Amino acid sequence: MKHGIGIGAASLSLMLGTAAMAETAWDMSVVWPEGNFHTQNAMTFAEAVSAATDGEVKITVHSGGALGIKGPEGMAAVRDGLVPIADILMSQQVGENPALGVETLPFLAPTLPDLALLHKFYRPMIEDIAEDMNQKLLYMVPWPGQAVYSPNKIETLDDLQGLTIRVVDANGDSFFNALGAAPLQMPWGEVVPSLAAGTIKGVTTSSSSGVDGAFWEFMDNMSSFNWQASSNIVTVNLDAWNALHPEDQAAIETTAAGLEGSFWMNSAQEDEAKIATLEENGMTVSAPSPELKAGLIDAARPLWDAFKERVPEAAPVIDNYLAVRGE
Repeated sequence: MKHGIGIGAASLSLMLGTAAMAETAWDMSVVWPEGNFHTQNAMTFAEAVSAATDGEVKITVHSGGALGIKGPEGMAAVRDGLVPIADILMSQQVGENPALGVETLPFLAPTLPDLALLHKFYRPMIEDIAEDMNQKLLYMVPWPGQAVYSPNKIETLDDLQGLTIRVVDANGDSFFNALGAAPLQMPWGEVVPSLAAGTIKGVTTSSSSGVDGAFWEFMDNMSSFNWQASSNIVTVNLDAWNALHPEDQAAIETTAAGLEGSFWMNSAQEDEAKIATLEENGMTVSAPSPELKAGLIDAARPLWDAFKERVPEAAPVIDNYLAVRGE
């Protein structure tokens, strides 16, 4: 296993808790606001873990980046024991391992059923990557589909030309460059200040984040491209995990597996509710025309092959998924 920052046994025991203690206390890093559905999922999970372990494992959720961990630092922070557990946007971890960017390939898995099928092939790879980074995957939950927020309505590919737009990862950067826009990668914490400063004019993100950022204060339009899948993963430091009693480990695994389906349902329901909120606040919400969507998909497909060449270990995941989908 690869370890980063060295931590002495005494300090690790203090931070993460040990099986010898009557109670294990974990501080969980979450960068999203308290009202975000991922944060609420984390709180539900924490409560369920406490109940399942009879109070022997207690998780305190710290939202809004309160622990000082920025989005792209999530997996490294868990690996190095800076935090014992975190809710992490997986696509922002591609600097640690580029294979973590598979699901964000444009239009590879544009619906929740598509993404669930992709995960059948992809999740074992994610679990292996997490283990190599000294952590264990507990659960993963998708965001609602990625929309495009802009000052003007996007009706044709020409409407994207030159648009300075925030993207999350390298796949988004490649896609919007191919479309003629001017993408800038940035973590969530920089988005609203960048909109306020005029550094960016548009944003690609979910309906949830559009409400979190009160985007109606900066832009008038949201187009539901659903061009990119994107999931959060919750991982726990392996040293912390291995310090638990096996019964508590089993209880936590059962809890995570039992909740994950309902958390996916929360994502689906979240999209509908947050789109309504955007409209209530004056944003125009539209879907791409068939002609625009066809143009977007034409720009997306070459990026799948380019990704497989760049990250060959991920090629079987993509190919097997597409084969089942009949492509």
